[in-house]
Amino acid sequence: MLHLQNVTYLTTDQDAAKAFFVDALGFEVRQDEQITPQWRRIVVGPRGDGTGFVLALTSGDQQPGSLASTDVMYFLATDDFAADHAHMLGQGVTFLEQPRHEPYGTVAVFEDFQGVRWDLIQPRNAS
Repeated sequence: MLHLQNVTYLTTDQDAAKAFFVDALGFEVRQDEQITPQWRRIVVGPRGDGTGFVLALTSGDQQPGSLASTDVMYFLATDDFAADHAHMLGQGVTFLEQPRHEPYGTVAVFEDFQGVRWDLIQPRNAS
């Protein structure tokens, strides 16, 4: 069986990215290792199993979130929207809208510490 193990998340500051994912989103650190003097590999992801983010420094003209333009780039699913929304607000996460109820679930758009847009979403079929 194939599954998506990790996705590269471009950042201008690995420590700030790590802090955001761990503190604001409640992710765990799966790896934080200085491989060479120029290369630090940090991988974070939701607690337990699932796809992680490799926190990679940008180089040249790469900008965090540039592939998505002004659209939502990442979709963070939850089975308890109210609790996760409250936790994120308490950690200073900026939501661009109030939670709304759509036919597919409860959702609100937020920005991470670099201004990249995310959906916090509790799908309709989640418990």
